[in-house]
Amino acid sequence: MTFTGLRKNEPGLLLLAHGDGGILTHELIKGVFQKYLTAPELLALTDAALLPGAGTIALTTDSFVVNPLFFPGGDIGKLAVAGTVNDLAVSGSKPKYLTAGFILEEGLDLALLERAVASMAATAESCGISLVAGDTKVVERGKGDGIYINTTGIGFKDENASLGYERIEPGDKILLNGGIGEHGVAVLAERAGFTFDQTILSDCAPLNTLITPLLETFGPAVKFMRDPTRGGLATTAKEIALASGRDLWLEETAIPVRAEVRGATEFLGLDPLYLANEGKCILITAASMADEIVVSSAVFRQGKGAP
Repeated sequence: MTFTGLRKNEPGLLLLAHGDGGILTHELIKGVFQKYLTAPELLALTDAALLPGAGTIALTTDSFVVNPLFFPGGDIGKLAVAGTVNDLAVSGSKPKYLTAGFILEEGLDLALLERAVASMAATAESCGISLVAGDTKVVERGKGDGIYINTTGIGFKDENASLGYERIEPGDKILLNGGIGEHGVAVLAERAGFTFDQTILSDCAPLNTLITPLLETFGPAVKFMRDPTRGGLATTAKEIALASGRDLWLEETAIPVRAEVRGATEFLGLDPLYLANEGKCILITAASMADEIVVSSAVFRQGKGAP
C-alpha cells in the first residue's frame, strides 16, 4: 500500500526520520492520520486539544522512548511527566491529572523500573499533578528497549490565557527562556559514552509552575507558546510559521547556547538549533511587553544561566 504524503522514493515504508519531528513527521501526519482522523481539535495540531464542556478541558497524549533510560539531569520517568505537563502548560491550561501506560521488556532490572517510577512520582508531586490511572504490559526479550511510557494528560484552561496562531502579528517578539540543546546533548553524550570537561545536564523540567504566574501577570500580552522538543528550536519555529502564515525571524546571535553545549555540538558535528529541549518554552508576545516579561517572569529567571 502506498500512502500519499510519504517520500516517493520510499513508497509505503516507514523511516526513522518519520519520528524526528521534522518534515517527514508532518508528511506522515497529513498523509495518513489526518486523512482519516478529522476531528477539528486534532486537525489544529496544537500540543493539547481544548475540549468544550463544563469548563474547557485540555487533553494531550504522548509516548516516551529514550536511550539510555537514565541520563544526566533526568530519566524516562521524569521526562514522561515533564513532557506531558509542558504540553498542557504551553497550551494555556493548568495540568491536573495524568495516566501512564508502561511497555516493559522481559529481563528488565526491576530496580531500574522502580527508580523510573519513583522519579515520575517525585516530578508529579513537584508540579502538582496527580497520576490517577495506569497500565503495564510486558513484551518478549528483544522486542522492546527496556521501558516505553505512554501518557495522557488532562488539564483545565487557564482563564488568563488567550493563545492562538491567529493572534500572532507583525512586530511581535519571540522569547526563549534559556539555552537550547541541553537535553539533546546530555542524552547523546551519555549514549555514546562521551565525557566533557563539564557534565552537560538535560534541561528536563516541568514548566507549569512558572507559566501559570506568567499568565496571571501578563495574560493577553502572551499570544502563543510552544515547547521546542523534537526537532529543536528551528523545527518548532518552522511549524509555527507554517500554521500561522507568518514569517518568523530568529537572530542567531541572540539565541542562548551555553558554552559547554556549543563546544559539545561542535565536537559532535551537530547543530543546537535542531536538538531536543525538555525544559524550554518559546513565547510570542506583544512587542511593548517583551522586555518586562523577560525581566519579571520566573520562567526566564530559571534559564538565566544561558549567555
